Amino acid sequence: MSKPRRKNLKKVLIVLFVILAILLTPKLVIYYLNNGNPYHKYLINKYVPNHLEEQGYSDNDIIEQKYIDPKHPVNKKIYHGHYLVVFKDEPDLEYFYGVTKFKKRVVQFCEKSKNRSDYITEKTLHSESECINQFNQYVMFLFEDYE
Repeated sequence: MSKPRRKNLKKVLIVLFVILAILLTPKLVIYYLNNGNPYHKYLINKYVPNHLEEQGYSDNDIIEQKYIDPKHPVNKKIYHGHYLVVFKDEPDLEYFYGVTKFKKRVVQFCEKSKNRSDYITEKTLHSESECINQFNQYVMFLFEDYE
């Protein structure tokens, strides 16, 4: 190929790449907003069910378990996605689990949802010995500039 043809080919490839990027970006943004981060979803679905199994729970003990993508900011040390679990012997409580960004450790959130509206933090039947506040660092982050 001659040099002018190569230059033209490079220009055409660059233009095609820019057009493709312009067309795909809105679709990727809409997917991300509707479905959350696929990497977070993968990590949560990989680690939390194994953690529950290690804690001695089986599918017979659980009514519902699924990945959820909260619409509010959460603790900065935890991946944004949560794992919701409803146990058979406490059907009115929803327990939430997350995965830490460092070492990918599964943690239970201290907040449990009662009737999908009220949060309680008291120890309950399936509370783990250690839990983490899902809102704590976000609240501190908001006010640390004003101190």
